[in-house]
Amino acid sequence: MTWRVRKLTVIAICLLSLSAWAQNWTNDPKTEKRIDSLLKQMTLEEKIGQVNQYSAGTPTGPGTGRTDYDDMVAKGEVGSLFNVTGQKANDFQKIAVEKSRLKIPLIIGLDVIHGYRTIFPVPLGISATWDPAVVEKAARVSAEEASADGVRWTFSPMVDIARDARWGRITEGAGEDTYLGSAIARAYVRGYQGTNLANADSIAACLKHFVGYGAAEGGRDYNTTEIPERLLRQVYLPPFHAGIEEGSATVMSAFNSLNEIPASSNAFTLDQILLKEWNFRGMVVSDWTSIAETINHGIANDGATAARKSFLAGVDMDMEANLYWTNLANEIKAGRVPMARLDEAVRRILRVKFALGLFDHPYADLSRTNTVMLSADHLAAAKMAAEKSFVLLKDDSINQVPVLPLKADAKVALIGPLADSAQDMIGSWSAAGQAKDAITLRKSLTEKLGGKLVYAKGTDIVGESEEGFAEATQAAQQADVVVMALGEDAQWMTGEAGSRSELGLPGNQEKLLEAVEATGKPVVLVVFSGRPVVLDWASGHVPAILEAWFPGVQAGPALTETLYGQNNPGGKLTTSFPRSVGQEPLYYNQLPTGRPAGDIDLSKPPTDGATKYKSRYIDQMNSALYPFGYGLSYTTFEYSPVSLSASTMTAADLNAGKPGITVTAEVTNSGKVAGEEVVQMYINLRGTSVSRPVRELKGFQKVMLQPGEKKKVTFTLGRDELAFWNIDMKDVVEPAAVKVWVAGNSVDGQPAVLTVQ
Repeated sequence: MTWRVRKLTVIAICLLSLSAWAQNWTNDPKTEKRIDSLLKQMTLEEKIGQVNQYSAGTPTGPGTGRTDYDDMVAKGEVGSLFNVTGQKANDFQKIAVEKSRLKIPLIIGLDVIHGYRTIFPVPLGISATWDPAVVEKAARVSAEEASADGVRWTFSPMVDIARDARWGRITEGAGEDTYLGSAIARAYVRGYQGTNLANADSIAACLKHFVGYGAAEGGRDYNTTEIPERLLRQVYLPPFHAGIEEGSATVMSAFNSLNEIPASSNAFTLDQILLKEWNFRGMVVSDWTSIAETINHGIANDGATAARKSFLAGVDMDMEANLYWTNLANEIKAGRVPMARLDEAVRRILRVKFALGLFDHPYADLSRTNTVMLSADHLAAAKMAAEKSFVLLKDDSINQVPVLPLKADAKVALIGPLADSAQDMIGSWSAAGQAKDAITLRKSLTEKLGGKLVYAKGTDIVGESEEGFAEATQAAQQADVVVMALGEDAQWMTGEAGSRSELGLPGNQEKLLEAVEATGKPVVLVVFSGRPVVLDWASGHVPAILEAWFPGVQAGPALTETLYGQNNPGGKLTTSFPRSVGQEPLYYNQLPTGRPAGDIDLSKPPTDGATKYKSRYIDQMNSALYPFGYGLSYTTFEYSPVSLSASTMTAADLNAGKPGITVTAEVTNSGKVAGEEVVQMYINLRGTSVSRPVRELKGFQKVMLQPGEKKKVTFTLGRDELAFWNIDMKDVVEPAAVKVWVAGNSVDGQPAVLTVQ
């Protein structure tokens, strides 16, 4: 056995072991016997109590108005509380395990989205690392800190595929691609849940929002979605399936309606797919009052009907609506809800509580907070994640010298409303994060440059006042180079209920940018955002653009080291950046049309029908300004032609599980500094029973290359990569003509050709 084979065998064994653990917590006979014993002792009211969850702290939506949680917990009327931490969480747990009749512990939850106290880049930003190990580390840090403060359940990760940048919650996910999104979903689950859910520093993951929420019509939050079944199974479901295969303990149903049926009462997705097809054995929780909102959706005229429909569809726990508690007993007594369904829901909830070890160790060791919160290791991880998340969109040369990295002796003007806004650096959904923990770009640059830095705010994020413009242009004129810190308001303009109908820089920030650019000084635009923003003017006028997202508590140090070249940016976009908002929804893996246009000359009207009658806009190119997978570096990379280990395969062999072929390309660092490149493999299938996207991501690897260094990168192309849901709604490989690209983004490269017979 060769060393390589031995190494791969060890890796395979490790993965199998992890997979086995991921499923074992749901199939432990001893646990099931303990659950059986509890169920036999529980009254109807105690069972119904387990399927209720309430927010006992700061609300994240319209609540029930109830405040009698101490009494409810003592009576066994609550299965879970959230938005409580620390000693308060332990106090509630003490009531549950010492005063309630059956001593069943609570599960304490919180929205821990991109860090607990140590805040990492927002999820869309961290997805730009294209590095599951970085994502897993961020989730592990989150789990260590949250669990130390009494939180054992996070409502994360959000694995919704989002193709419309207008949707505010695009900031909470991994972007537009299913393959990448699935890899990142797995990483979050591994990080949160660790090697054993029962460990004190592990927390239960929650895959959300099931399903189709990211396709909200018009990009407007909470809006309806219409997704054909093939598209649902091909694009929107796989990240959830990946997370469940990794062992996610819980799933959250969504706010939206899906094909005219609210997701929180959709039996096809919840019961048929999630429970029956995927054999999910964890628990399903609703989103905040989403069960009550089925009344607004129009499928229920009262709370009893809303509760019954959602419960029978497969939602085990009612978050905050209070409809299960007030209605299920009557529904069961009237025979409209079987007792067996209630027993199954309680079983799923208890299964998660046993897996978390709450029956044996219900209390958090709060002394751990002194050592884990904002520890040196955690801050280093946050800084590293931020550095790897930055995407260099543009870096032109002036006098044959790139604007970035900045020169050590240059005098710098720092201008913009995001330059010194600590609150915005930690982004939306920042859990226990505090603005005082964040280091801004202004603070970090001041420490580095001292008197060689001049600062001017220039304007507010939103507003039309130009009062600060004069100070800003004066600052620019005093400097050798200008760093502009512009972008969105992290709390108001991104995240839940943060949908936008326009995607440009808010307020008069672009006008400020134009005024500063007019001084003639070279400008570096640093964009802080939770989504793709329209940078069409900036792209044509500003020599350097860096997308920084909302980078977390280490924003300033990470950005400063990147601007000065101590960190070479290697992030790649996971969402397409539009030229204008009218292109939305915009995504790289679109289906081909019968009249493809390509990019055409818009300076004059078409003069013939062959040019005019194409699938295009008359006032804008079809292509993204910056496409999916795109990102520059302070060095350059060159790719060899793609090599295939065989030019033909048979669909029958692949469907029978036989191995596929290998795809190889050599990548060379042709620049002068070391750099990390995300090598991406894309395919296109033609001649199939249904139309397939123009390109689909089917593999990626990160490689670090020294100047002049060359590495061979190899991918596998087999059944998993070539199968799709065909015209008969079967997930199979079909005969096809296949193009295969290996490139640095979704538009570059020359394809190799493969035939699947």
